[in-house]
Amino acid sequence: LSSAAGVWGGLVQPGGSLRLSCAASGFTMDYYAIGWFRQAPGKEREGVSCISSSDDITYYTDSVKGRFTISRDNAKNTVYLQMNRLKPEDTAVYYCATPVDCVGVIYDPNYNGAGNWGRGTQVTVSS
Repeated sequence: LSSAAGVWGGLVQPGGSLRLSCAASGFTMDYYAIGWFRQAPGKEREGVSCISSSDDITYYTDSVKGRFTISRDNAKNTVYLQMNRLKPEDTAVYYCATPVDCVGVIYDPNYNGAGNWGRGTQVTVSS
């Protein structure tokens, strides 16, 4: 898995937007649930969003609901995390991972069931 933070990198002002990409090679992402996690300095890793495998049900942690959107582009074998109205507290290293259990990603603070992890992308929200 590889992840990237768009053309301008991972620095954005509060209130701004950024789109993260998670691309895979060697397997078809559509067959698997994909999760996005983040870890801020000094904090535990948390599940941010997840998209299920067969029916593309989406899940979000409460702090990002209404601001973040997860989606798939099967033709590009890529999953995106569109992040709008970013806040300084969204600053973290973001990781994509698969396969995952979406309920675990969002509701289990100790979830550690992901099989493969992306390298991580720094997102900094600062003025």
